[in-house]
Amino acid sequence: MLHPFSLRYNSSHCTWTSSHEMFRPYTLNNTANFFQTVSRNTRINLGISEKNRICRTSRVQPIMASPISTAVTTQQQPDSSQSTAPQPLQVAKRLEKFKTTIFTQMSSLAIKHGAINLGQGFPNFDGPDFVKEAAIQAIKDGKNQYARGYGVPDLNSAIAERFKKDTGLVVDPEKEVTVTSGCTEAIAATILGLINPGDEVIVFAPFYDSYEATLSMAGAKIKCITLKPPNFSIPIDELKSIVSKNTRAILMNTPHNPTGKMFTAEELGKITSLCIENDILVFSDEVYDKLSFEMDHISIASLPGMFDRTVTLNSLGKTFSLTGWKIGWAIAPPHLTWGIRQAHSYLTFATSTPMQHAAAAALRAPDSYYDELKRDYNAKKAILVDGLKSVGFRVYPSSGTYFVVVDHTPFGLENDIAFCEYLIKEVGVVAIPTSVFYLNPEEGKNLVRFTFCKDEGTLRSAVERMKEKLFLKK
Repeated sequence: MLHPFSLRYNSSHCTWTSSHEMFRPYTLNNTANFFQTVSRNTRINLGISEKNRICRTSRVQPIMASPISTAVTTQQQPDSSQSTAPQPLQVAKRLEKFKTTIFTQMSSLAIKHGAINLGQGFPNFDGPDFVKEAAIQAIKDGKNQYARGYGVPDLNSAIAERFKKDTGLVVDPEKEVTVTSGCTEAIAATILGLINPGDEVIVFAPFYDSYEATLSMAGAKIKCITLKPPNFSIPIDELKSIVSKNTRAILMNTPHNPTGKMFTAEELGKITSLCIENDILVFSDEVYDKLSFEMDHISIASLPGMFDRTVTLNSLGKTFSLTGWKIGWAIAPPHLTWGIRQAHSYLTFATSTPMQHAAAAALRAPDSYYDELKRDYNAKKAILVDGLKSVGFRVYPSSGTYFVVVDHTPFGLENDIAFCEYLIKEVGVVAIPTSVFYLNPEEGKNLVRFTFCKDEGTLRSAVERMKEKLFLKK
């Protein structure tokens, strides 16, 4: 049922107030957003100059007892039939270089051509029942309103408990754990909360595509170290050479997407020494920590002298096959958590309440769950890796994540994008071109990424398609 409401304009404070309890005062800087919440049928076009004029002259007519469905306008809407050329797309300069994500592009092509999607890293199977039931119960129990900004207390505690079990570190769930809307938001809150314009941040290419975009939003200067096949090992001497007095942080990811590399104890030790000597922070993305197959995962925060300078970033989605829930977190000492929470407050403020309660149940799963998870993914990995080798790809080792990187050049296509388009249109299988994960796309033109987070039948079908339709260059 639609409810009437009334508005009162206070010219001295430039605020709107409503008689209905569902509304709260809005400043004129947010007036457009206020009217947009009134109704799906409401149309409002308040530009900055118009809002400033209203605030300046107070020429506002109150709207009394109008039904929610009433259309409200402040200026005549143009007749679409009279429009001429389409307006150019507008975007801030810091985001001009970024296009539609490669995942969106490839997934759209997959649907169009009926291709098997081994590109985007989401499972085609569901998460465990006990976690889903916990979410349903939380909804039934009325846990559906805004959560506390930095996390439901039970989830903060569960994250701290899991971190202690994994790393031996004891963290304060109230002061050192911040729950976010997925790890991507945790990364954004960390960068926007702790990096100033002009700060240098070192990344390792290839890298998750949100890193570069978010660093650009923060005005950071990106410095890049390229990890090269076959082992994608860290060139420590090169890393040392690019550190300067302006280096603020190293942004790293282990297990590493897209290569599947895991940073070794020796590599982490050298990064630790470099950070301590030069007073550098580390932002460590560890969303695949439970998908480590050939060696134990090491959180760099657990190394001596590193907790006070490290933000550990993680999420629920990869470990529990619930990527759509978008539950992530950042673990950091209080002096770094402050900046993260400041940014988080103005990015999303709070994360889905019932899903947080369910996430707490998930993180308290017995160790047997994680053992079974690894066994399951190892079997899937073997199907894909063996299949790719039999087709003729040069397959590089993957120690963690659910990704495998291969060299596509034996098939004679000029670059990774051309190969992936051919693979979708002519073979019916999706892979991701890796050049989008480099500052210099040329460095990744020979590589493509496949994922094995699919059921075994899907993986076998994809391999069979490639065996039938993909032929090596003579």
